[in-house]
Amino acid sequence: MATLEDYGYTDGVRRRFESHFHAPFPAPRPAADPARAPEPEPAPAPVPETELQGLRPARVVRVDRRQLLLAEAGGLLSVPAAGSAAVGDWVALSGSPGRVEGVLPRTGVLQRKKAHDPLSQAQIVAANVEVALIAVPIDRPLSTNRLERSLVAARDSGARPLVVLTKADLTGVHDAVVGATVQEAGTAEVITTSALTGDGCETLADSLRPGETCVLVGPSGAGKSSLVNALVGGQVQDTGRVRAGDGKGRHTTTARTLIPLGDGVVLIDTPGLRGFALWDADEGLDAEFGDITDLASGCRFRDCAHDGEPGCAVAAALADGSLEPRRFASYQRMATELAALHRRQDAARRSPAGHSRNSGRPR
Repeated sequence: MATLEDYGYTDGVRRRFESHFHAPFPAPRPAADPARAPEPEPAPAPVPETELQGLRPARVVRVDRRQLLLAEAGGLLSVPAAGSAAVGDWVALSGSPGRVEGVLPRTGVLQRKKAHDPLSQAQIVAANVEVALIAVPIDRPLSTNRLERSLVAARDSGARPLVVLTKADLTGVHDAVVGATVQEAGTAEVITTSALTGDGCETLADSLRPGETCVLVGPSGAGKSSLVNALVGGQVQDTGRVRAGDGKGRHTTTARTLIPLGDGVVLIDTPGLRGFALWDADEGLDAEFGDITDLASGCRFRDCAHDGEPGCAVAAALADGSLEPRRFASYQRMATELAALHRRQDAARRSPAGHSRNSGRPR
């Protein structure tokens, strides 16, 4: 049975709980010695009545419509949904079997704008993440736009982006896709994998540090569930066929789920994302397109729009070929999108009903 420590509970998390809730929380149990033979697990002892008055830590494994599946010291527990808890959140429980008393402030929030939402609300993809694994299938042309947006969102969350090329075992793989992915990934590490043969999976596992929480994102049919199974070493996620015509697959993963990988590393598997509309990702945009922001700092005018103004360093780089027009156009597109989002947020805050809308940054 997985322990709370398998779901990422560390002494650092305990200290965060105690600082926020001003109450004592249990220390993590030491890791088992792999050299010792495993002992039979004792039956869980009843919780003393005095302890029921205190708080204990738990982590959100899955969010259903009206229920939260939590991992706590005694195992998995289903409780009524409370507030806006997201997969990866740490919550404080009280009582028996358990009631959510509060959510620990998040770190490393991967989020996007809700699709087709005129109110411009955020959708939290995963909470408290340190690594964003971006799955890119190499059996189809690279979607540069999707990759760039995923990298921007990852960098904005503070997570370390890691691009995972999947399906390397398939015939007809184009080297051009691999080369283009490496080029577009910039400073992000790129690892090529095959869930079928296991190639690259050990390298990927070794790149994840003990205690880290990772989130895996990518389009439907990218082989995410197969990759999760390969990392776990067993069948924990269903897999499905991909249509030959367009390379798309049905959603075999229908809900975000927190999965222990061992050594305290946990992975949040997510359903395939059809798009990645950015949410308040200005810092991530500047980080991912640092070459352009560096150029812009050399423009003659601080408010240069890079549209024909004299002394524009960006225009000079476009003219001499050191800045690719496609990359600059992508940057402009996302910057315009974020500016429009901010205008809608400002309008919502000024409106009489603005206080009831989620127009802030859910950190």
